[in-house]
Amino acid sequence: MKKAVAIATLLVAAGCSGTSSTGSAASSTLTVFAASSLTAAFDRIGNDFMTANPGITVTFNFGSSTDLASQIQSEGTADVFASASGSAMDSVASDPGVTDRTNFATNRLVIITPPDDPAGIASIADLAKPGVQLVLAAKGVPVGDYARQSLTSAGLLSEAMKNVVSNEDDDASVVAKVTSGEADAGIVYASDVTAAGNAVRSVTIPAAVNVVASYPIAVVAGSTQTEAATSFLNEVVGPAGQATLKDFGFGPAP
Repeated sequence: MKKAVAIATLLVAAGCSGTSSTGSAASSTLTVFAASSLTAAFDRIGNDFMTANPGITVTFNFGSSTDLASQIQSEGTADVFASASGSAMDSVASDPGVTDRTNFATNRLVIITPPDDPAGIASIADLAKPGVQLVLAAKGVPVGDYARQSLTSAGLLSEAMKNVVSNEDDDASVVAKVTSGEADAGIVYASDVTAAGNAVRSVTIPAAVNVVASYPIAVVAGSTQTEAATSFLNEVVGPAGQATLKDFGFGPAP
């Protein structure tokens, strides 16, 4: 499902003759398609970027990386794509094409439960207990595929899938199901736990069966804002952007 989130516009005052750090005095809009797990971190990075570049409005479209790739191919409206999946980026690289592709962060899986943990989830093995209401992202959604990969590595996929009560569009929707009390547990990214704060309880997935996701970012071919798009990409991979990503639970680029 498409989820559009627009950051507030920073306008250049009428009559101002100064230029932004991207070299243009005219106002412009930069459209960034980004994985939903990046929402909180990119909101901050976007605001920092606009403060440094008066006249540029950054508008985000957050959602499943797979869905976003399809939207880019059908609509052609993105200037920058930041994905939680290398394969989704590969798809966009093939059509319509990308430039300046680079990995900028990593993420790992965790289990979340409501704070009172009604099902008594203490380990990944508990997700296979009879009666546990488990929610995952759907197949084809990166975090959903990663979750199934982790459960397979743990030898739990068959039993755990019997407990799945909902397959969601993205990790944000998994978090919402758990925080609303509609599920006993879900598998999401570590960054989702940081963003959710006290609204969820987390359970570690052992490294031996965990999945580390690598996040690529690139400028989308056909963008009419290539200079601003490249500047935003540099903000993400630069020291300030990396510090923000770390604050929100992401690991460094591989």
